[in-house]
Amino acid sequence: MKKLILYLMLLSPLSLMAQFGIKGGLNFANVTKASSINNSSKTGFHAGILFGSASAKVFGFRTELTYSKQGYDYKSGANTGNVNLDYIMSTNLTCINITKYFQLQFGAQMAYLVSAKVDSNTTSTGNAQVDKMMDLYNRFDYGFAGGIEIHPVGGLLIGARANISLGSLYKDAQSGQMPSFSSIDLKNNVFQIFAGWRFGKQSSSKKKDKEE
Repeated sequence: MKKLILYLMLLSPLSLMAQFGIKGGLNFANVTKASSINNSSKTGFHAGILFGSASAKVFGFRTELTYSKQGYDYKSGANTGNVNLDYIMSTNLTCINITKYFQLQFGAQMAYLVSAKVDSNTTSTGNAQVDKMMDLYNRFDYGFAGGIEIHPVGGLLIGARANISLGSLYKDAQSGQMPSFSSIDLKNNVFQIFAGWRFGKQSSSKKKDKEE
């Protein structure tokens, strides 16, 4: 069922596309409910493509497919290091155009984990070996997304967004089986700043401004 939902999210913009573009920017990633590992944020990046409406109405839509580098730094006892997580992420957003220059966005995101690595000052992590990292994780993640975007000129876009996951990062494990850099309740959260460019149809209001 999760795979079917992901496929539908990836394919849905193809039938609705009025505008497309590219975007990229910085991730400031971390995890919630992680007091036991003294976690801190990790800087990464994201890059991808977007599909959306070019309507002059108040409401519009946006679907994005991005590659996103996430994770967190940790310190647990004498063990320190960082966890690196790479996702393919699909985000579906409802857009509210406050003006032709300013937009609010909110919606849902779903992601698939493609790579997981840990850099640590120890060669093993409790009962879980570093080279078996992918076995520890739930491959699918899901949650909410919300942010703002400005359109200063032409197809240029600049924005900021928060992605808050609802799914657990790690799989359930028997007591004593979780590595020292994790806990069962960890969830991803990512703050993004980005820029990009939109191609395709412009809204009728912007065309009118040009004609004037």
